[in-house]
Formats: sequence, structure tokens, C-alpha cells
Amino acid sequence: MAQARTLELFHGSTKIIQKPILGQGNRRNDYGLGFYCTPNEQMAGEWACSNGADGFINAYNLNTHGLKILNLNSPDYTILHWLTVLIQNRTFSLSGDAASLAAEYLANSFSVPVQEYDVVRGYRADDSYFAFASAFLNGTISLPTLQKAMHLGKLGEQIVPRTQKAFDQLEFTDARPAAANYFLPRFQARDQKARQDFQRMKNQPSVLSEPRMIDILREQWQPNDPRLKP
Repeated sequence: MAQARTLELFHGSTKIIQKPILGQGNRRNDYGLGFYCTPNEQMAGEWACSNGADGFINAYNLNTHGLKILNLNSPDYTILHWLTVLIQNRTFSLSGDAASLAAEYLANSFSVPVQEYDVVRGYRADDSYFAFASAFLNGTISLPTLQKAMHLGKLGEQIVPRTQKAFDQLEFTDARPAAANYFLPRFQARDQKARQDFQRMKNQPSVLSEPRMIDILREQWQPNDPRLKP
């Protein structure tokens, strides 16, 4: 019999959350309704203080035994799978018919059945990273630029319990104060560096010859296309 694996997770918030409740929260988050956590305590501190106020780093143990876990960062998936999940949950501003057709094509070719999983793990689309994804969808940056951009500023991975079964296997351990005067400058510096590095990448001559969303749409790329590998 396989042994259960326990993940130590952290959730940044303005309050202590001893018992997360399924169905609460923002339905327009990256992966829909769920309890958004990270394995990185420092990242949780940044999230807790992102609005400028002090908060808390809530700590949990997640027993993964029997849980179906979707890992969007695994080799089974590409950056376009992640982007498609994002499109299906968050609100994008689409500039023109090409972007609308691109969103429809991604939904038809790169959709992932997130609803079949208890837990989802993948990139967290902070404001800067959501802007990168939007720029690619609207055709202003290339695929390699998007792939590189997702590793700027030490982007954090998020792990999201999203079913009652997963919530039942999430055990609160403690809550630690998160001081805004410590975490907020770190959050702002990381975000600013990511944006600055991104602007430098956009100005590289090579981006003129790299594939963009319109090329993927025109050529009908599929998930097994080797050009999708970073």
C-alpha cells in the first residue's frame, strides 16, 4: 500500500484561518474556487501583506493520500495548458478578433479538466505575470518570451485544494504574524524586477523571428508540438 505524503503549505491572509470553508473566496482566481496556498512561507508572507496591512501566515499539513492532484508544471503540460486554465477562470481583455479566436482555439485544444481533480498546483499569476499572459494572448509578445517571463522575479508555485475531500485532509498547524513593513517591500521589489526584466526581454532582436499566438493559431499547434518545450 502506498504511503500517504504530507505537504506543508502556507496561506497568506489578513486573518487567521483555522478551518477553510469550501466555496468561499473569489471564483475568478487562477484555478477557480479553492483554497490558495504555497509551499513557500516567505511567499505567503508577501501575499498576506500585498494590500499594505499586516497579516498572518497560516500553516497547514495536507495529507495527499487518495487525492487526485493536477500538476500543471509537470512535463505532461505546456505553458499553453496553464494559460488556457487561466483564460477559463480569470477575465482577460481581448484586443480584436484574433485574440478572441486564439482564446477559443486554446479552449478547444489545450483545455484541462480541472474539475476532475482535488488539488491543482502550478504558477501563481500575480499582477505582473497575468500581464505577461495577457500580452501573449493579445499577440504583443512571443511564446519564448512568455516562457522566460514565467521564471522572472522568482515566481511562486501555488497549491490549491479545491474539493471537500482535499479540505478534509488539510490540517491547520499554526498562524504566524506577517509584518507589512517587512514583506510588502519584498513583494514590490520582486514584482518590479520581473516587470523590468520583462521589458528588457521584449526589446531583444530575436523576438521578431519567434512564434506568437497568431502563428500557433494559424498553424493549429497541438499539445505534443516540440516547439512548446521551453
